[in-house]
Amino acid sequence: MISATSLPLRVRIGQVNQRLKGWEALRWVDGAPRVTDVLRREVDRFGGIGAIYGVLRADPWSGVHWHNGIPPERSAEACAAVQEYVTRNGCGVPVLFVEEAPHGLQALGATTLPVNLALGAGMDVDLTEELAAAVGAEARARGTHVALVSGLDVLRDPRWGRAEECFSEDPALAAMLVAATVRGMQGHVAVVAKHLAAQGAGIGGRNGSGAPIGPRELGEVHLRPAFAAARAGVAGFMAAYNDIDGVPCSANRDLLTGTLREDWGWNGIVMADGTAIDRLRDSAPDPAAAAALALRAGVDLSLWDEAFTHLDQALERGLLDESDLNRAVDRVLALKHRVGLLDAAPAPVRDSASLVDRAARQAVVLVHGELPLDPAFTVALIGPNADDLDAQLGDYTAPRPADDPAASTVRSALVARLGDDRVLHAPGSRVRTALGPEALAAVESAADRADVCVLVLGGTSRRGYTDEFADNGAVEGPAADTTNGEGVDLASIALPEPQLELARTARESGKPVVAVVVDGRPRALTELAALVDVLLVVPFPGPSGGAAIVSALFDGTASGRLPASFPVADGVFPVAHDERLETARGYLDHRHPVGIPFGSGTSVAAEVREATHSICAEELAAGGSVLVSVDISDARPAAVPLYGRRHELGVRPRRRTLLAVRRVRAETTIEFELGLDELGSWATGRPVAVPVEIGIWSTGETDEPPHAVRIRVTDENGTTPWQR
Repeated sequence: MISATSLPLRVRIGQVNQRLKGWEALRWVDGAPRVTDVLRREVDRFGGIGAIYGVLRADPWSGVHWHNGIPPERSAEACAAVQEYVTRNGCGVPVLFVEEAPHGLQALGATTLPVNLALGAGMDVDLTEELAAAVGAEARARGTHVALVSGLDVLRDPRWGRAEECFSEDPALAAMLVAATVRGMQGHVAVVAKHLAAQGAGIGGRNGSGAPIGPRELGEVHLRPAFAAARAGVAGFMAAYNDIDGVPCSANRDLLTGTLREDWGWNGIVMADGTAIDRLRDSAPDPAAAAALALRAGVDLSLWDEAFTHLDQALERGLLDESDLNRAVDRVLALKHRVGLLDAAPAPVRDSASLVDRAARQAVVLVHGELPLDPAFTVALIGPNADDLDAQLGDYTAPRPADDPAASTVRSALVARLGDDRVLHAPGSRVRTALGPEALAAVESAADRADVCVLVLGGTSRRGYTDEFADNGAVEGPAADTTNGEGVDLASIALPEPQLELARTARESGKPVVAVVVDGRPRALTELAALVDVLLVVPFPGPSGGAAIVSALFDGTASGRLPASFPVADGVFPVAHDERLETARGYLDHRHPVGIPFGSGTSVAAEVREATHSICAEELAAGGSVLVSVDISDARPAAVPLYGRRHELGVRPRRRTLLAVRRVRAETTIEFELGLDELGSWATGRPVAVPVEIGIWSTGETDEPPHAVRIRVTDENGTTPWQR
């Protein structure tokens, strides 16, 4: 295999650079791919390119849409045109094609999945892996080598606009699902998991702000999903924008080298987030110094940065050793060898439609009330998200085809089921703005003529082709009704007043009221919940979400659980179910900050079977486990969680943690095998066996109940510090 030392310096610098945006390097002209002068100049400058980002990307930031983008069936041809130019006119080393795949490949005609938060609501590890495999096969068939995949971020503040990209507020659930994603997708393409680390702990929920947390919080919450990804063999990590206690992640040697490579033994590639190395200019005097900081810390490949083009200056000034550069180049070359570039035959593309539909149905969470509705009902369909496909899709989504038979809104699915004459549609408002008295009068009229009012409320990550964007693609000047996505952090997560007014109007009609909140972040729903008979929460469920919601309404199929806690009001953060126990009483005006706790939704009668569970720490560290039986006396499909509270001498416990979760579909007894991941301490970012006592239960209590069963992890004397 080719190595760094065999390449000239300028070529080596080119191999660690990923400056180009693919839509600027290649254009689709007169029905054929055409490389641009932008690509030609880059190849001439560096004798090749390490990677190109986003040849297939389509969205408002790239300006690529159905009229100017690469036809889906010719994607591989477009990538081949770029590859042929780079290898023929450069040093002969092929280029990596890197694409975004936050919830499906972000390309024209690609499969769009429910967002990660919706998969978190499903709590279905096997389905998540199947979906990832389908996306990976599709990406590889279209010429992609590396997929950038969200999943490491843990949702700790609902004000953060990127909450939808998180699987959960719970690190164990996030770890299970990100590992499943890596396993499924890497049968086809290499995965770079993002973001490392603690981006979900940013101050005030502001994107990219610092994470002022201690090492235990970092390890137990934010490194656990990354460790799971590393253990699953993930090809790469993307260093996050934020700092941790003042040290930027992209310049954090303790994190990128000490933790990842020296402690965990992982040997993949670290990529910077977009322009993150250039942003180190607040921590370094000039671009060369910023580049040296990042490369020495362990960043191997840039993304849209200029700083890495100054690596020759960093070498000349002694800011960097040539061995540092060679190490990064060899990691880039190893990734190229790993993916086989275009030598490997693309894997067959899987039929993912049924998987996507299943995931959308599992994302529907019944918070309170009784379903199904009477099939003879006439429905007053109210609210801004009732007939808006974009509001179901989430951020970073390629435009859907104009004629998409697989897509459904709540309105189109209701009309298909009940007929147009029994669906009385009155939007009433936009997401954040009122439409005026006439719109409310239409709501009143529809409610008076209907048997039930169905409100479809919430938020949207819609991006428009006339919107303004930052240099990394985040929303800079959001449209009036955009409420979610990167760059759309909110000071208030209360449901917008125009939507609450719709709920009040529906309530005044005297008809039963069902509210469906389609959103990508937890909301304060206290006032709404008091106005409605039935409350459903649906994290952005994807293009088939309308049919999934209607099935829940009329067939009673809702089977999801909340993947994050919903606060009782603004200003009570954090409210995660695994926050540490407090000695304080809470706020004077909100004694109980959690409005709707993590795990709420469709539950089944589940009881942990009483038994004596004990294992010594040495055996646990060597791979031993404890089997815990849970009896299920319910036939409904649902996710069954196993919760625990650690009793560790001298450490304030978390209120509860998720130890494991399993989906069931019938009355049965299930066995949870609890090993080092579930019973060990994550204080250092990887599981370590320590003597401890853990109370476990499967019911919905947020505090350890009296009926909790105890597990003892003992020392060599058969005791625990807690017991002594």
